[in-house]
Amino acid sequence: MPDRKILVVEDEEDSMEFVRAVLEAEGTRLVWARDGGAGLKAARSERPDLIVLDVQMPKKDGFTVLVELKQDPDTQRIPVVMLTGVAERTGIRFSKTDLGNFIGVEPDAYVEKPVDPETLRSAVERLLGGRA
Repeated sequence: MPDRKILVVEDEEDSMEFVRAVLEAEGTRLVWARDGGAGLKAARSERPDLIVLDVQMPKKDGFTVLVELKQDPDTQRIPVVMLTGVAERTGIRFSKTDLGNFIGVEPDAYVEKPVDPETLRSAVERLLGGRA
């Protein structure tokens, strides 16, 4: 299995452990950032194959980070999976197209919290071409 690097930008410890349990596998290296600013810096320095990005975080929220990633020629081609608990908190569900219309940039995948492990794994495998 080829080596893959996934950057996870998440500030909640429980969510970090969950993502680790779902995605950590032989041949996959996870890199962590605990806030949006650190996530942007890590995306530029680590050049991950994929980014899992939470929405609600300190310093810079995931929406802002996504826009900056997709506007930067050095990071714009990195696939991004957005994780959010907005629907759980508000009762309002978004699609990735709705999200793109709202912030002007569409993520490559959008997964609602609480995250189903197979949904997250499937999105990552699809974006990495079946090589997660």
